Amino acid sequence: METPFLFDAHVDTLQLSLDMGVNLAQTSPGQLDLPRARAGGLGAVVMTAWVHPRYCKPENGGAFQRAELLLDELDGLAQRAPEQTKLIRTQADWNEARAQGKLALLAGMEGGHPLEASEAKLEHFAERGLRVLTLVWNNHLPWIRSCEPDAGPDVPAGLSAFGRHLVRRMNELGVLVDVSHSGTRSFYDALEASTKPVIASHSACFALNPHRRNLDDDQLRAIAGNGGVVGVPFLPSFLDSDAQATSARLRDTDDYRGLAASNGTELEVVRTAHMQAVMPPLSIQRLIDHIQHIAEVAGVEHVGLGSDYDGITTTVEGLPDASSYPALIGPMGERGFSREDIAAICGGNMERALLASLEAS
Repeated sequence: METPFLFDAHVDTLQLSLDMGVNLAQTSPGQLDLPRARAGGLGAVVMTAWVHPRYCKPENGGAFQRAELLLDELDGLAQRAPEQTKLIRTQADWNEARAQGKLALLAGMEGGHPLEASEAKLEHFAERGLRVLTLVWNNHLPWIRSCEPDAGPDVPAGLSAFGRHLVRRMNELGVLVDVSHSGTRSFYDALEASTKPVIASHSACFALNPHRRNLDDDQLRAIAGNGGVVGVPFLPSFLDSDAQATSARLRDTDDYRGLAASNGTELEVVRTAHMQAVMPPLSIQRLIDHIQHIAEVAGVEHVGLGSDYDGITTTVEGLPDASSYPALIGPMGERGFSREDIAAICGGNMERALLASLEAS
């Protein structure tokens, strides 16, 4: 079948642009750039400002400043390639990008750390174009607990009252709520607080691999009840327990630990090349297993894609970079998904959730 509209709900590519001087309008050393996005038929992508914990420290500039710099890189990309891209702030922008066949660029943020517990800073980022906010990363915040263990006594069991207020304010500002990385209580608190559909931009199925980043079947059904969407990631460690164990073993080798580079982002690029070379391939069929499971438990209208490109050091076989999205289509068809189902999974479902968020409150 013809490649449908493709919407990737989560990539971490902006740090390559900021820290390595990569021009994303040209072929890059990472996993996503404009030439490969075009080759892969990508129609929309959430490019996240992820703040590594080291940048949260005031002596390293603080999370707010780091996010500002990352979003500046997204603005710069849109300015350099206006004939290919459209930065999305409104539903009218989205409609224009779709009509003109441009790549819709959406500003995202992975973890609410740049908000620095300030509603005013949320409003600032929304004004400059933030449209998707992953509430927390793996390091907890004073107003939300992540999926990771060992939270201190000052971290709430889920969302604090302030955290719930931020979710409602996001609804008002047209910022899509993303619950990937959230702890279980935080997940349910966010769904309860939100008046609009939420997404889990890059989360797989706990039933198929009991990784703490994955969602159990009750959570999948809760997303469906909310009208939201789960974006399946391309990282083997999330999809398969054997791949998870193998990845951990390979990361504990002298070869891996001895890799070096000039900065943290460049080191991740070096590590990615190394891991892709030594990691046994995981069949794309395992990713389709997760798509199928979500469709069976929550409904096909609640499945999407969230590759996590440039945030992952290994990928599923057949999906090495953004040029390869169409590799998903044949295997989905072989599993019995109809053309309409495949179009919904590849982009239509995420588009629905995004447009619901952009609607005036």
